[in-house]
Amino acid sequence: MSRPFASVRARATLAATLVVAVALVAAGTAVLLSLRSNLLGEAGTQAERSAREVATGLAFAKPYDDLPLDVDDRPVQVVDEEGRLVAASEDLERISGTGVDAVKPQPAVTARDAEDDAAEDDDDDDRGESLEPGEIGARTTVSDGSATIDGDTEDYRFAAVPVETEDRGRLTVYAGAPLSAEHGAVNTALTVMLIGFPVLLAVVAWVTWLVTRRALRPVEGIRREMAAITASEDLARRVPVPDTHDEVARLASTTNETLTALESSVERQRRFVADASHELRSPIASLRTQLEVAAAHPELLDLDGAVEDTVRLQRLAADLLLLARLDAGERPADARVDLAALAREATEGRRGVRVRAEEDVTVAGSRGQLERVLANLLDNAQRHARSAVEVSVRRDGGPHGAGGGGQTAVVAVADDGEGVPAADRERIFERFVRLDAARSRDDGGAGLGLAIARDVALRHGGTLTVRDTPAGGALFELRLPGA
Repeated sequence: MSRPFASVRARATLAATLVVAVALVAAGTAVLLSLRSNLLGEAGTQAERSAREVATGLAFAKPYDDLPLDVDDRPVQVVDEEGRLVAASEDLERISGTGVDAVKPQPAVTARDAEDDAAEDDDDDDRGESLEPGEIGARTTVSDGSATIDGDTEDYRFAAVPVETEDRGRLTVYAGAPLSAEHGAVNTALTVMLIGFPVLLAVVAWVTWLVTRRALRPVEGIRREMAAITASEDLARRVPVPDTHDEVARLASTTNETLTALESSVERQRRFVADASHELRSPIASLRTQLEVAAAHPELLDLDGAVEDTVRLQRLAADLLLLARLDAGERPADARVDLAALAREATEGRRGVRVRAEEDVTVAGSRGQLERVLANLLDNAQRHARSAVEVSVRRDGGPHGAGGGGQTAVVAVADDGEGVPAADRERIFERFVRLDAARSRDDGGAGLGLAIARDVALRHGGTLTVRDTPAGGALFELRLPGA
């Protein structure tokens, strides 16, 4: 079952919207909590101010009737040490949150009663901070509650301030400040957020959708062109490269480089198939002709020619198979190969070939493939030499091409022939290429030997080059990283 298609634009838009939504919720929560904290602090400050104003009047022994108990219709209670309500706002109908629910003052106690109560409480540890007569406590206790004044019920923040009087003992003043401003501000901010956040998220989603569409437009152009190339199989076409110098432009450039390499590979493959077919056709046709003649006239059978064509066909098939494996990226074996011993074995039985080799020149790779390289180089050298071929094996501290740096093994095959013209020193390593002087299929082969030799060298991390010898012949030099 295939997965539903989700475009990059949709995912980017969704991701951006979710990130902004989370950020807005976090920021909005922080703003609401900060706003509520500030407003509660302001209400507590107002309540404390009112409580201390009443406490100041008590400290100066003002009568309860002269106290500012009804300022701004805020609830005020004055409670003695016994918890009795001795004074309160005139229109107070209900109150909670102060610890004293009474709203109507009780009869005031006499000074003697107050002194007796104070004497009874001298040993009480719950009187709080110690105050002198006429002194107002520095500590303020804050609490939240509600009150009903003249029929209106609201939430309040209450501040409790103790005061020590000379004639009435320890009193506590509870004064409240309304929380309506806090509730209103928080509710207004919450409403604005609930309305504004969705609008802002919609704007973010819309802008992200437009931006991603603009950013991905070149990608869509690349996709369309690639689809057209696939449909037409025209590897000469290229995708458009935007003039933005960003990741998309680099993607387009890399895609075109890949198409160029693919086109070159396909073209090389086509030429290889065509040349291979051409090279195979000749020995097959010759062998077939000989067999047909032999079938009609057995006495005319050229057995040596048939065997020669068969061997040539077998060698060509082996070369083609090795090239196919190399093109497929077959990695060489990681065995240790002694090039000096390999050179001696490769030159054994060959006339006019001399070997000069240092001992213990080893490389890591495929013995069979390296043996094939030496055989191809020796075949080529003997084909063009006038009289002598020299093979040398040595160690060199210089770079070895792809490996770079470190110990390098060098195998050089030199002949005393006419050499290779400078213009042809790279062309001779191409497949099915034979120079004019070696066009004979019988003597010059199919033109695959040097191509195979260079491919094997590259697969082993080395190089294969050709230059002139001091005597004017050709010098093929194989350089491989030492084991």
